[in-house]
Amino acid sequence: MSLPSMSASMVARATVRAVSKRKILATRAALTLTPSAVNRIRNLLEDKPEYIGLKVGVRTRGCNGMTYTLDFTKQKDQADEEVLQDGVRVFIEKKAQLTLLGTEMDFVESKLSSEFVFNNPNIKGTCGCGESFNM
Repeated sequence: MSLPSMSASMVARATVRAVSKRKILATRAALTLTPSAVNRIRNLLEDKPEYIGLKVGVRTRGCNGMTYTLDFTKQKDQADEEVLQDGVRVFIEKKAQLTLLGTEMDFVESKLSSEFVFNNPNIKGTCGCGESFNM
């Protein structure tokens, strides 16, 4: 399933899930990617050679306080943390780094939607639609 043509400002919809009773495992990366997320990122970037990866940010909005943003990026900013996994690069904006510690980024497809999902053990709650969260 491919997404309609998108501007560089928005890659896809993202959902946040609070994950309870999950230990935060010590890893080298703040964010881990599932094979499904790796494949989707690779597919999104394959016809966009001017971009080097995706950038994850966090913005204050939504009914529960914060929401993640996903954008294509052409460069790594000085304060970005880089996650390199299975040949794909995801850059985490400085403001989002602490909110993502121990988080798993997945890509989920159903009959009605396809989206990146952040399985985050650090969040305290989400809104009804799952797009915003609080910590």
